[in-house]
Amino acid sequence: MDESLQLHIIARLRSDFTSKFGIPRQSNLVPEQEALVVFEPEYRDENALRGLEGYSHLWLIWGFSQVKQETWSPMVKPPKLGGNKRMGVFATRSPFRPNPLGLSSVRLVRLEKRPNLGTVLVVAGADLMDGSPIYDVKPYLSFTDSHPEAKNGFAADHADERLPVEFPEKLLCRIPEEKRPALLASLSLDPRPGYLTDRRDPYGFAYAGMDVRFFVEDGVVKVFDVVIP
Repeated sequence: MDESLQLHIIARLRSDFTSKFGIPRQSNLVPEQEALVVFEPEYRDENALRGLEGYSHLWLIWGFSQVKQETWSPMVKPPKLGGNKRMGVFATRSPFRPNPLGLSSVRLVRLEKRPNLGTVLVVAGADLMDGSPIYDVKPYLSFTDSHPEAKNGFAADHADERLPVEFPEKLLCRIPEEKRPALLASLSLDPRPGYLTDRRDPYGFAYAGMDVRFFVEDGVVKVFDVVIP
């Protein structure tokens, strides 16, 4: 019996993060970051959203669209463990999975009508790249989905890791004021690969149409350039 499931892209995320590098590794690590869930034309039916305004948070089921793989491995190297220690794929949130699906909880800021787009969902705290396909949207229910007593495995050792950020005022002025809180929070998470965190190499990532360049020295993220095309 063929038990394969055919998935349909119902929406795509529109975000300031236009490349994989720099995106928060988990949802809600940067609650300041807002994004749009834009439904595909065939799913822009107002009836499908009826009642959604009564919820504060949502689940997004989405796809790792940039993952290119033909096979899967039972062991992966989580970045936060330095990129050298292997863990079972089902004990991680690695994108390299048998089925490259992601699950993220986001805050529903509001429903908003946009010209030529219909009603979009303005969400906060998403950890998806711009253009990521979304396969389903479900309401988050605090009385069943929240488990304060839950154990966090090896991820608990890295849950609160953030670095101070030095962002020169002359460079910060190039960033639109409303974009600054989310960008600063993203930088503080240190997006570098875990196995390179002892080096002072320059890095950069695309954000809101700009290229933000930085290096890390003595445990401080130091921005040295903001390039605007």
